[in-house]
Amino acid sequence: MTTTALPPAAPAAPAEPTTAHTGLHPAAARRLAIAERVLYGAGGILAAVGPQTGVVPLHVAALAAGAGTLAVLWRRTRVGGAGLLLACTRALPVLGLSGTYAAALIGPGCSWWEIAAPVAAAAASGLAAPLTRAAGINRAVNTLPALADAAELDAGDYLSGVRALWAAAASAKGTELTALHQPDPYRPAFTAVILAAPGEAVSSRLDERAVAAIFDVPVAAVVLNPIPGSGPGRLALLVDPARAAEQAAREGDPVRQLWAEKVSGPGGIAPGMNLADYRLEGGKAVFRVESDDDRLISIPRLPLARALGVEDPDLLMVEAGRLSTAVVTVYREHPLLHIREATAEDLTMRADGTFALGLRHDGRPSRMKLYDPELGGLADILVGAPGSGKSVTMLTILAAERLSGVVSIVADAQDGMSLPEARGRVFHFGAGKAALAATLAGADAVARYREDISAANGWGSFTRGEPWSLVNISLDEINQVLAEDAEVTDDFRKWVVAMVARALTTYRKLGMGLRIAGQSIHLADLGDSDKIRAGARRGSVWLGRVDSEMTQRMASSMKVSSVEVTPIPPYFGGGDGAEVEAAWAGEEAPTGPVTAGMAWHISGGVIGLMRVWRAVKERKTYPHLTRLMEAAPMPGLTAEEEQVFHAGYAHAFRYAEDMLQGVGGLDREALNAELETVAEALDAHHARSGAGALVGVSVKAQTLGDRVVDALGAGPMRTRDIRAAVGVGTNGGPSAASVETTISRLSADGRIVKGTTHGMWALPGSTPQD
Repeated sequence: MTTTALPPAAPAAPAEPTTAHTGLHPAAARRLAIAERVLYGAGGILAAVGPQTGVVPLHVAALAAGAGTLAVLWRRTRVGGAGLLLACTRALPVLGLSGTYAAALIGPGCSWWEIAAPVAAAAASGLAAPLTRAAGINRAVNTLPALADAAELDAGDYLSGVRALWAAAASAKGTELTALHQPDPYRPAFTAVILAAPGEAVSSRLDERAVAAIFDVPVAAVVLNPIPGSGPGRLALLVDPARAAEQAAREGDPVRQLWAEKVSGPGGIAPGMNLADYRLEGGKAVFRVESDDDRLISIPRLPLARALGVEDPDLLMVEAGRLSTAVVTVYREHPLLHIREATAEDLTMRADGTFALGLRHDGRPSRMKLYDPELGGLADILVGAPGSGKSVTMLTILAAERLSGVVSIVADAQDGMSLPEARGRVFHFGAGKAALAATLAGADAVARYREDISAANGWGSFTRGEPWSLVNISLDEINQVLAEDAEVTDDFRKWVVAMVARALTTYRKLGMGLRIAGQSIHLADLGDSDKIRAGARRGSVWLGRVDSEMTQRMASSMKVSSVEVTPIPPYFGGGDGAEVEAAWAGEEAPTGPVTAGMAWHISGGVIGLMRVWRAVKERKTYPHLTRLMEAAPMPGLTAEEEQVFHAGYAHAFRYAEDMLQGVGGLDREALNAELETVAEALDAHHARSGAGALVGVSVKAQTLGDRVVDALGAGPMRTRDIRAAVGVGTNGGPSAASVETTISRLSADGRIVKGTTHGMWALPGSTPQD
């Protein structure tokens, strides 16, 4: 909408004065022309010789001169008029010489034209003498009246015109327009303060309608507000004709009208969820949504699809924040229908501990953490029904670990059938239920080994490679061990649950992560729902197509955003009403491609829909993933850790088989004794080789628990005396917190007992005294 009375906005760049200049004195013009031609001659010689030299500052200066001249010309184009014509005339010599200089630099060798071109440009510039002629030309502004009028208006002229209109208006008598400001030089809008006479109030008749009449603008372009801290003698004024036009355009926008009616309005599916902006591009519509100030963002995905007329809800994606904003994307075709295979670059871990597991719906990589540089090891959960792509996801993660130098300890409760490609390509692979428990027990032995050494050295966190590698334990098909209907004994299940719970509470600071995967995992099966939920929030949850509503509710409780977790269908295009139409017509509905690899990925509580990189099966295996695994050397544990792991695994495997048959139980004392034998063997090895242990003392001496037990061999002690006995406060000694943690663990294992007095400890069988 245009205005007739309000002065037009001035351009940002100040226009050159447009008053006519008188011609130069003839003698002054001759002197100026001589100097100008000498300058062009020197410039021509420099442009001919300079490119053949190796003087880099000279090259930079010549090119910068041309670039600066182009920048000035670009600024002049915003002004127009005679000033632009004169600026172009003056710029020709510089652009000619700089251009020939740049061409000579680019061309190989030294050709004849590299000398002739700058000489010709200098000669033409000397004959024209544009600077001298421009200084003596009378600027005929009358030949370009429209451009001249626009150029003559600067910001001062614009605001002066505003003041003149206000002073001439009868309705504004007795008031003054002060504090005038034009926020945008390209927009005919301004702010001001209406000031009444001293002791008077601004007349109530001077409302939006009256102000609009003064400046001949729509009423919607005027905003009047009281000024905080001031009386009725002052009013804040905004006049913005473009604002009124934009508002009218928004009100007439069919997309905004649809959103207001169906979604954000009082009768909509999400009142208060307002459409802030949108764009239509390449087969998709993207909406930015903002909630009212008194509401948190909440976008119900399925009702929104119904309100917008989207027949297939899988084509509508929601990315929501925690407070007030969300992005809704509607696609013409499912964006994850076609996806490529992974590359080694995709699966290589970055410095932040993440790698690209697949793609999100908008083409961004969906990143998963292998560990957190600040927190250490993480806990991950992968859940998916048969055919959901869970096994491919696990293999992709294992390939990423090997490419990134992470030690993979893997067990598959389904006798190795879920992950056959991992056998021989990871540090350890256990097949079967007994092997799964034994694998977890071997990893736990390594964790205790690291824990004892960390406690002895006062280490409270993990740094990769100092001194240990990052380790991730992956347990696939764990529902065959933990589920209520699993064919295992109660003792066996309780044992595995206890090891899982310990891993979630202690492995993080030791550089060891735990990943459990299954067709359905219930928090109740894991014994401690709070620990699992907290652990998963630190790591990741990969929720593919599942058959259990309880599992889906579990994943929903682990997210922090308001995005709704909806079931993933088995086929693409399954939600577009085709089945209903086929039933009405009495026909069979066609099925689309399978959705294998599609999942809700929750990382750090933030949820998004993604699909894992494509994997092609050949002869019942995935050769591309195996090639990626074999592209990097096999990461492994230290020699000491490897002996501890294998000793723990071998011992626990025998007991796991017995427990599965209902025979006996785990003999923890025997396991501890066997691990102690391993420690003694390591001591002997270090003694024979003349090398110290991992941190400079023998493995046995580094076990803080053994040192506490040895100290109590002299008799009952208080906690403070135990601290002193094991070296708390000495150089290289353990921390007090480590000692107290060790005492609690020894008490839980039955290796020490509480005394009759608070804070007293003793060995079993002795009688602690006060």
